[in-house]
Amino acid sequence: MTEHHRNDAAGSHDDPLSLIAQRVLWTSTAIIHHANHVRPNTSGLKVGGHQASSASMVTIMTSLWFEQLRADDRVSVKPHASPVLHSINYLLGLLDEEYLSTLREFGGLQSYPSRAKDPDPVDYSTGSVGIGATAPIWGAIARRYVDTTLATTGTGRQYSLVGDAELDEGAVWEAILDPSVEALGEIVWIVDMNRQSLDRVVPNIAANRLEAMFAAAGWQVITVRFGRLLEELFSRVGGDALRTRILQMPNAEYQRLLRCDADEIRTRLPGNSPEAGSIAGLIGELDNATLVQAIANLGGHDFESMRHAYNQIDDNRPTVIIAYTIKGYGLPTQGHPQNHSSLLSPAQFTALAKQLGEDPTHPWRRFDQQSPAGIVCREAAKRLQRRPVPVPSELRFPSDIGRTPATKSTTQAALGRALLDLSREAPDVAKRVVTVSPDVSSTTNLAGWLNKVGVWSPSERRNWFDDDGETIMHWRENPTGQHMELGIAETNLVGLIGELGTTWSRWGERLFPIGVLYDPFVERALEPWSYGIYAGGQSILVGTPSGVSLAAEGGAHQSIKTPSIGLEQPGCVSYEPAFAIDVEWILLKCISQLGTPEGRSAYLRLSTRPVEQALAEVPSDPAARERRRAHVLAGAYTLRAQRNPAATIVTMGAMVTEAIVAADRLADMGTAAEIVCVTSLSLLFEAKQARRGQSAGPSWILDQVFPPEKAAPMVTVLDGHPNAMSFLPSINHVKSIALGVSGFGQAGSLEDVYRYHHIDSDAIVAAVLDIAS
Repeated sequence: MTEHHRNDAAGSHDDPLSLIAQRVLWTSTAIIHHANHVRPNTSGLKVGGHQASSASMVTIMTSLWFEQLRADDRVSVKPHASPVLHSINYLLGLLDEEYLSTLREFGGLQSYPSRAKDPDPVDYSTGSVGIGATAPIWGAIARRYVDTTLATTGTGRQYSLVGDAELDEGAVWEAILDPSVEALGEIVWIVDMNRQSLDRVVPNIAANRLEAMFAAAGWQVITVRFGRLLEELFSRVGGDALRTRILQMPNAEYQRLLRCDADEIRTRLPGNSPEAGSIAGLIGELDNATLVQAIANLGGHDFESMRHAYNQIDDNRPTVIIAYTIKGYGLPTQGHPQNHSSLLSPAQFTALAKQLGEDPTHPWRRFDQQSPAGIVCREAAKRLQRRPVPVPSELRFPSDIGRTPATKSTTQAALGRALLDLSREAPDVAKRVVTVSPDVSSTTNLAGWLNKVGVWSPSERRNWFDDDGETIMHWRENPTGQHMELGIAETNLVGLIGELGTTWSRWGERLFPIGVLYDPFVERALEPWSYGIYAGGQSILVGTPSGVSLAAEGGAHQSIKTPSIGLEQPGCVSYEPAFAIDVEWILLKCISQLGTPEGRSAYLRLSTRPVEQALAEVPSDPAARERRRAHVLAGAYTLRAQRNPAATIVTMGAMVTEAIVAADRLADMGTAAEIVCVTSLSLLFEAKQARRGQSAGPSWILDQVFPPEKAAPMVTVLDGHPNAMSFLPSINHVKSIALGVSGFGQAGSLEDVYRYHHIDSDAIVAAVLDIAS
């Protein structure tokens, strides 16, 4: 390896921790190299990996795992450092050697850390920028919630290892600025300040501004800029000038120095300031190897500097450690402006092996257990061994509270009533329900539930309005409350319910998190919620109010695409009920599916449009009522049956009123229209796939609700994009007309808005007459 590529480990060559760091660097580099240059690749596509991004984290992660972490701590690892995590787990004996050659291979090590799919311990799934970084914040709240309401979970810090470019993500700052975060002293972020993004050296990363932003949010800020070698040079004659020169030079100029040999450094480093002579004199005292080592001696690569930072952590508030590093540290590509996704060539890999004393043909090695490094690994593995997760206790879930609403009501209001009924019918289940909203508790009809269960807070806070008779919603904050309210940031809400939905797998305590937000903002929250589901977080997301039925609010608050989102979201079942009784049955079912290995998240799309509940025609006979309930939960039921229908009107949610009015008008004209009320498009699609052998789910609901012998032309209508229902006519291969909302909404009366979008009863009648003629 040429002189300007060589970097000694941050410590003595005989220091066990330095030897471990070298082995971690080698193994993580070899994992990526094997996937790209050794393993057969029949497709010809680049496998990829991030050797440089991994290398910048080696010292930080080695010091953390082998010196600092305890069993109750949890760590979120930046996505591109996953090979470092796997290397550490391998040295700790937590990953079998056979997996080291399987990076990005089907069934092997994942591209980014995954709780659900990696074979070794992963605390948080990462990969989507910003989401993995903030997950430990919500994990800390979830642990505290379990601790104050259900069982003792122990203590432990929640670490996030964050790339500096990741701080560009707005979700990061939404989380940092939420008022609930300031008191979480177990939160520790370590920022890999390598000052490079994917494409370039960031010209002005404004580290001082980042420090000020964290501090303004109430965080402790610890900056680790330089290692011991540079700090020692700063103490010599000319050292102050050298420090000032390094601190003031542009990022790109500093990165260029990392690519220089000693002679070039001596020419470039002094610069043109009046202090250039004193800098030249200082570095003139150094031999070439020391000078090259010194210019790369940043704090994030120095064990002693990192130890000092850890020792300063204040456990009474969140802490961020900003550790300056070099992307690609220790590799031939270190400091190169385009090294983000670059791979070592076979020749470079062989040279690295020679430098580190490794065998490129047999790259996987653990330390001898009796060697000093082996002893450190063994002791770390013992220290980090976690208690087995207890099996969650059995619960009795009610399936039907037994009430049959008779007055006009909304599905949104039915949610709050169902929660209150649950607290009376099944208190053991209800005490594990935790609702979360972004400052919309009253407008989404959670006030009654909130008044009953209170608001969760780590400590009790006085409600100064408890003696105000005109205050309807009582904001009682204490450690036994079951409602959490965050600021207006939907990404925070879904991040929190995702972590609340993992407590069964972390501590053996089931929680049933229900996040409630305006349905138009589901799209804003979708990616982090989807990623939470991928990571094993099981939750219920309620979007309400929904659709253009929110007429007076205008287009900006009217959702269109969310029915399709619910249909397509993996790991989730979506429902859009029409009646209050449907909401109750669905909610009870969805809660029972949370917090198990086979569990499933749910999305409920609810409405503020009042509907006459008598239109549901809920059977009074117990067996018939149970049959209706089974159909509701399976995805659809026949609301108005016809012996020989001329057409089938398939509707969903708040549009049931228009469908019934249209059917009555058609009957007066002698046209018999059957009405099918869909509750879950996702379950019906699964049933259709199951019928074709493409899914393992049941398909009986199709035969019950869409029997071939009653196949008729179909008109579908929903308060959402018509494409969501477009697969239904193919069940029996019938002609169809799809009604729905495919343009931005308008403000106005309900009648005017429905007419504008052609989803009113007139449009349904016209469509049936057209298709049935």
